[in-house]
Amino acid sequence: MKAIVIRRYGGPEVVEYTELPDPKVGPDSVLVQVRAAGVNPVDWKVREGRLDGLIDAHFPLVMGWDAAGVVRAVGGGVTEFEPGDEVYGYVRKDTVEHGTYAELVAAPVRTLARRPAALDWAQCGGLPLAGLTALQALRAVRVGAGDTVLVHAAAGGVGHLAVQLARAFGARVIGTAGERNHDYLRGLGAEPVAHGEGLAERVRALAPDGVDAAVDLVGGGAAGLSATLVADPARIASVADYGVRALGGQYVWARPDAAGLAELAELADAGRLTVTVASTFPLAQAASAQALSAEGRTRGKIVLLTG
Repeated sequence: MKAIVIRRYGGPEVVEYTELPDPKVGPDSVLVQVRAAGVNPVDWKVREGRLDGLIDAHFPLVMGWDAAGVVRAVGGGVTEFEPGDEVYGYVRKDTVEHGTYAELVAAPVRTLARRPAALDWAQCGGLPLAGLTALQALRAVRVGAGDTVLVHAAAGGVGHLAVQLARAFGARVIGTAGERNHDYLRGLGAEPVAHGEGLAERVRALAPDGVDAAVDLVGGGAAGLSATLVADPARIASVADYGVRALGGQYVWARPDAAGLAELAELADAGRLTVTVASTFPLAQAASAQALSAEGRTRGKIVLLTG
């Protein structure tokens, strides 16, 4: 199979498009022919070695945790899927080695669900990690009907999904973004505010009594600012700042969750959730896709296509 590998940590120059043996399929896994693989900031952070203190890595290392594709074979203990099923998943394993930037990936069934039929392959490839991150962050702060929730970086890959999910749960959403993305956020059902100096005052102009919950997707002090707007610090979640715990809030690291993926697919098929794909790249151009991700200005998702 063709795959994107790195043989050491480093910058874009270590990214290699090469050929590897096809993956082995364990008893509780399926072999997925990948049609699309989402590009997430964690991917280039893995490449640079920033997660080396958290997760064991083995080289040569195939990057990527998001995949959407077709089941080609199933392990002996698998009853959930059969060849020909169209699936998508957040295929994060206990070590970093056999990722999804490849034509084939062996995926544990716990990481997969049937893909939403309403979304195309690129959208399905971009949904798993970002969608589960948004879902689990909103669940952590108990967002529900009647709440007002502040979403930092609301136009990004995770943010635009968090906006839609919060709206689907019946919440009012105030979302931070640059001016160029304000109309986009309005189209998703959020009330946009410009980020930067004076943000707290702009939020209070929309919600004079503060907000019920906040989701920080950007770091850089957003969790601390949220603490001035949310009465209960336990209803502040951050995916970017572990220091939120010192404020009484919650740090969220998305977990693979087949039930959560199924819930996202159900919402997409009901027309309540969609995925904005900002750019697609062929698999061989993964380094360019990661460089665009690292700029941190993308609206929605970046996706690799394998065919």
